[in-house]
Amino acid sequence: MKFSVVITTYNRLDLLKRAINSALEQTIECEIIVVDDCSTDGTEEYVKSLGDRLIYHRTTSNQGHAGTMNLGVKNVQGDWIKPVDDDDYLAPNCIEEMTKAISLHPEAVIISCQAARVNINEVKIGYTRTAGCEKVFYIPQEDIHYGMLLELLPFGTPIQVAFRRDAFLYSGGWDSNLTSCDDIDSWIRIAEFGDAIFLNKCLGYRTIWPGGYDQKIPLQKRCDTNILMKEKIYARVNKKYSNLVPDIGNIRKYMNLHWGLVSLTQKQFLTALNMLLPAAFYPQGWRVLLDALAYRKKLKKNTILPKKILID
Repeated sequence: MKFSVVITTYNRLDLLKRAINSALEQTIECEIIVVDDCSTDGTEEYVKSLGDRLIYHRTTSNQGHAGTMNLGVKNVQGDWIKPVDDDDYLAPNCIEEMTKAISLHPEAVIISCQAARVNINEVKIGYTRTAGCEKVFYIPQEDIHYGMLLELLPFGTPIQVAFRRDAFLYSGGWDSNLTSCDDIDSWIRIAEFGDAIFLNKCLGYRTIWPGGYDQKIPLQKRCDTNILMKEKIYARVNKKYSNLVPDIGNIRKYMNLHWGLVSLTQKQFLTALNMLLPAAFYPQGWRVLLDALAYRKKLKKNTILPKKILID
């Protein structure tokens, strides 16, 4: 098994240096590729100055987040890919811990870990959610999409996830037509080709700052894209869960409620009003919201979803 770290970047040289250093400092050897989406800030000169410690690719025109990742995966030698956005970075033992977990369950095609949320000064401000209470466990393929639909399986952003290269290619890669959720969309499709592994260990750092790409996307558009993701997941849920999944219309209402509440916390009152009305008057949407919270509590007690514990 060989890992390739694919770092995608665009005009963020100062942050990119941190991401590169975190890849170079891994406790086991891995291939490192930087894919530059036509930066104009000296990125090319800096990366090439590092010599053969890493591989540099540059797009011929601006391709966006998805296009740069697709180019990187196309040119790697590894059979497992660890994507890294340029404003995030890895814990030194990330690749080592993922390699150990995958070796215990080679049928997996995707693996996710916990990440710390940090501000621009690298001060920790929180952690992403855990899944269950075991250190490492896997979810059989037939159960993954049901877990994703009910938000029991928090695959998360690229810094949390690694995937098998062949599954990525079979799935068609990242969709360049998406301006957000291109990563989640990819996880949904990759999960059709094998099992998933979850590590309740902090192996990455996600930077939360105003310059983050998601922060620049209007909340209404983020809501609409998240609904699209739910619809894609819904269509892939295994038939054995057909009597358990909520109606897709109620899931749409739930997503509007969720993002409406997010809009309220950010004092975007007009956006909140547009999302909450009329969804707030449908009890089915609130029921899905409350059920999702209840399911997460049950998951921590290992009472939902078949899974095999790899390491207690």
